[in-house]
Amino acid sequence: MELIYTNQLEGFDPDKRYRTASLFRGIERDATAVVVVGDYPDIVAAYEAAGVDVLVEDAPAALIPSAKAPACGDLADEVAKLRAENGAVILLLDGLDAGEIQRPESGELAIRLFESLGIIHGSVGELTTERDGLLLTVDALRGEVEALKKAVPAAPTDEAGEIAALKAKLDEAKVQYRANASKESLEKLIADLPKA
Repeated sequence: MELIYTNQLEGFDPDKRYRTASLFRGIERDATAVVVVGDYPDIVAAYEAAGVDVLVEDAPAALIPSAKAPACGDLADEVAKLRAENGAVILLLDGLDAGEIQRPESGELAIRLFESLGIIHGSVGELTTERDGLLLTVDALRGEVEALKKAVPAAPTDEAGEIAALKAKLDEAKVQYRANASKESLEKLIADLPKA
């Protein structure tokens, strides 16, 4: 497989395989031939060391501004605007890292980002308040449950044993009863046994 290492942005041949030269990290084992467009001695050396044929081509010359392209002064202005925008975003991010958000003085993108972060911050604040309210409600409900548990007298633990003994007597006498019958109804059935 032939690989072409280049940093071009357009004009690709769909029948060829391209790689970005500036992102080179190591050779590809299945490459049989390599074309390097531009000055990338590390790519050339790596493939030559692996025994792969390497062809080096000069990078195409930078385009000269035409009448349709912005003038060099306009381009410099655009670059200056982008740098200022970048600086404003970096200041905003540095402030966020430090734990404080401050409105940038310039930069359309930085100001929009600041406003979006303000909305997110407000929403998170509302959710936090709502969560804290729910936690207080849950704590209050737990307190009520504990108070109710203390208010209801605990049934004696031996009552279950008494019910089991009453059921055993009824089973021995072959008297039918409900599985969830109360202690009182079981006692009544046993009291009726001698009459039967």
